[in-house]
Amino acid sequence: MSGAIRALPNRATKAASLLRTIQYTHPPNCPCHSNPGHHHHTQHQQRTQVTRFADRVQNGGKRGYATPTQDPSKLKEYAFEMAASSIRFGPGVTREVGMDLSNMGVRKVAVVTDKTVDQLQAMKAVREALDSQPGIEYQVFNQVKIEPKDYSIKEAIAWTLPYNPDAFLAVGGGSVIDTAKLMNLYSSYPEANFMDFVNAPLGLGRPIDRKLKPLIAIPTTAGTGSETTGTAIFDLASRKAKTGIAHRNLKPTLGICDPLNTATMPSAVKAASGLDVLCHSLESWTAIPYYERTPRPTNPILRPAYQGSNPISDIFSLSALRSTVKYLPRAVRDPEDTEAQSEMLLAATLAGVGFGNAGVHLCHGMSYPISGQNKGYKHAGYDVNDPIIPHGVSVAVTAPAVFKFTAASNPDRHLQAAEAFGVDVSNVKRESAGEVLGEAIKKFLEELGDQPRGLGELGFERKDIEGLVEGTIPQARVLVLAPGLAKELEQEREELGQLFEESLKH
Repeated sequence: MSGAIRALPNRATKAASLLRTIQYTHPPNCPCHSNPGHHHHTQHQQRTQVTRFADRVQNGGKRGYATPTQDPSKLKEYAFEMAASSIRFGPGVTREVGMDLSNMGVRKVAVVTDKTVDQLQAMKAVREALDSQPGIEYQVFNQVKIEPKDYSIKEAIAWTLPYNPDAFLAVGGGSVIDTAKLMNLYSSYPEANFMDFVNAPLGLGRPIDRKLKPLIAIPTTAGTGSETTGTAIFDLASRKAKTGIAHRNLKPTLGICDPLNTATMPSAVKAASGLDVLCHSLESWTAIPYYERTPRPTNPILRPAYQGSNPISDIFSLSALRSTVKYLPRAVRDPEDTEAQSEMLLAATLAGVGFGNAGVHLCHGMSYPISGQNKGYKHAGYDVNDPIIPHGVSVAVTAPAVFKFTAASNPDRHLQAAEAFGVDVSNVKRESAGEVLGEAIKKFLEELGDQPRGLGELGFERKDIEGLVEGTIPQARVLVLAPGLAKELEQEREELGQLFEESLKH
């Protein structure tokens, strides 16, 4: 009599079963380690990466590597990387920066800021911290241009080269931190042409393969998250479009996030900066999954900073979205609400980790020509001489149309985003996800106040759409992450044109 033969589970099956057991019987509460789907027990719950992996293992016992093809350009990604600056967060923590630089063995520091921040408490604290360290020499460059241009970046680089510092210290908003990143980059590559590192197709997109000097970033706005990312954005004046340089080796060594430094932000700056956080969160949460991105890099150094949504970025992005919806209106309305100010700075940093690895897509891609082709609009509350459409305003103005468009790619994620805005989605049909999220964003912008209700209020007309589309097309680095956007050029132009037209008026 022969007994039944029971096949022993292989190692991969055991691992998958264990992961499932841990995930569903012990869901963690810590927001840095939790499964975002755990808190959304609705009919729209997202299948997790672990579940998909387990299904692949148990259906045949084979690992689900990306399917190989003969054309390397069609190979899909199979891995993601997490890179972020070290972060120190706390009120008054700016005072430690002198000791940080001394601990690094630095003796010569380039302090980068703008004329406004140079007069504020943040720079006073920085000077006191540096003066307390007798072995440190420093000079201040305070000529950073808000919404920097390629020529203002080059002026900053020209100042840096003869000074030849050991390290950089950026004190300001995203414009200051991004400028400091590029001062650091080009001082390490003095022989390089400026366009060598600029994102393709406008530039050559050369990878950064040298170790850069230490850079400490102290943000004074709660928006860009630049203290965590390897991205620097600027206007390419000759092309009337924003572009940038992105590589994980460009990220700061340390981000010092001191809520005391954001207390002086005017209300309009708080609102615009916070809208940047909002779109960072939404776009990284809804970007295509990393395993759908092509091409697969032939060398790890070529793996882009913006990789597509992934399980780790998701946690940071969704947490930042919820915090922004809750705290931004409070921070804008009440300058004495220190809890809201602090939470918005933390949300900006969390979103920076999220989008710094997952990326952004249509709102940001379309915002670059909006800012670059400004017809003379000057946003109220900004103390600048030149016309300006703040970055956060330019990304948010298209958001209702964008997320209505992208929802079909992943209705469940868009419904979870709508939940973050306080929408009851329990009875919402999946095909209505885009409309529901778009309306929630419109309502949020309207209640925040002093926001343009479409591109028309920024001075754009229907006749300008073609130019805006042509300014968006070169933003391949972010458009490749846009869910549902056509890959064929003429169809892509048509879809972008429709999105700009829908955004003329909310």
